[in-house]
Amino acid sequence: MTDTIIEVENLGKRYVLDHQQEREKYTALRDVIAQGVKSVLKGFGGKKTETKEEFWALKDVSFQVKRGEVVGIIGRNGAGKSTLLKILSRITEPTTGRVRLKGRVASLLEVGTGFHPELTGRENIYLNGAVLGMMRQEIDRKFDEIVAFAEVEKFLDTPVKRYSSGMYVRLAFAVAAHLEPEILVVDEVLAVGDAAFQKKCLGKMGDVASKEGRTVLFVSHNMGAIRGLCNRSLLLSQGKLKFYTDVETAVNHYLSEEQTLDAYIEWNENNTPQSSEIKFIRAYILNRDQEIVSRIDCRHSFSIIIEYEVLTNLTGLRIGFSLQNSEGIVMCGSNDPEAWNEQNRKVGYYTSRCDFPEYILNNGLYSVCFGADKYPYERALVSTSYCLNFMIEDTEGHGTMKEKLPGVIRPKLKWKIHTCNHGKCKIT
Repeated sequence: MTDTIIEVENLGKRYVLDHQQEREKYTALRDVIAQGVKSVLKGFGGKKTETKEEFWALKDVSFQVKRGEVVGIIGRNGAGKSTLLKILSRITEPTTGRVRLKGRVASLLEVGTGFHPELTGRENIYLNGAVLGMMRQEIDRKFDEIVAFAEVEKFLDTPVKRYSSGMYVRLAFAVAAHLEPEILVVDEVLAVGDAAFQKKCLGKMGDVASKEGRTVLFVSHNMGAIRGLCNRSLLLSQGKLKFYTDVETAVNHYLSEEQTLDAYIEWNENNTPQSSEIKFIRAYILNRDQEIVSRIDCRHSFSIIIEYEVLTNLTGLRIGFSLQNSEGIVMCGSNDPEAWNEQNRKVGYYTSRCDFPEYILNNGLYSVCFGADKYPYERALVSTSYCLNFMIEDTEGHGTMKEKLPGVIRPKLKWKIHTCNHGKCKIT
């Protein structure tokens, strides 16, 4: 087909996991000595233990995308979304299958992708344009538009390694969207930006497709953004393509399946959200019995937990999260209150916990993302996409049919009933 711009055939990506390289939290002297003895004994013909394991991040994935389409890529954590985008962006090679792309590809996959930290914002704009194969005159023509969109005029001649994560993303998206690639690939790195900039980016991606006829691939856990921007959607599950259909059908399958509930995540060496100052380790949802669960009765309390390692002494470290529903509506956000006291958090391992009371969220699916910054300087340190998913279940309902109460929250409010005397009532 002449209007097909992306063609993927039997795509597969295999990784070999070496469990021996997994890092432990603490290593005592006795452990070092024991490991050394094991290494020596291996040389004397001792039996070797196989520690390697194959893992297929993608397997037998095939689809086609037409010019001008906006395709949403959805699926739970570990479904293969980011691996697919990296292959399409030519960052990594597939193990099996092939990909045919017509035209230039601009990618925004992670904070920092494609930027040289030692170069200034101005220099990185020209570097990215050159990578895309553009002439200097073409970049000059788009330069002012890029800078205005990114809102980084004051920091244009500052090395990008000094940018906050929000500034980094603003400039990276502006470059990717304005340098006229035929294919724009965007992961949920936009979650780093504020709400106004996210809306601005979604509008620009819509214009890129509808007005300029370019193709957009968009990964997000925000189903409201997927529904609003995309006309087709690709649902991945455990590395396999489950659906490639209209956006409503794909989103409804995603939201209705048990597999979308993922109340525990442990980051590994390849996808750990980290900076030179802090590293996230794991996050999970606990019920009132201190069990990790993905389904919670609305009548019961629950907690959101994140574990992390502080790599250098930090003053005013602030750990926080954002909670959204399945429509992409942000329900609330909260921060660790220790930051307001500008407490010094020394190097070590920590757990931050936020407790929710009973009767607060209504029946439905919810997602959580995390972040860390420094107060009062508002300097972003690290952030994640939406990575925990859990279900609140209303077991009470109301009315004779036990219907679910309307609304986005589920408070238990106090009511009083008074008997009125001849139509005259007094409420106390």
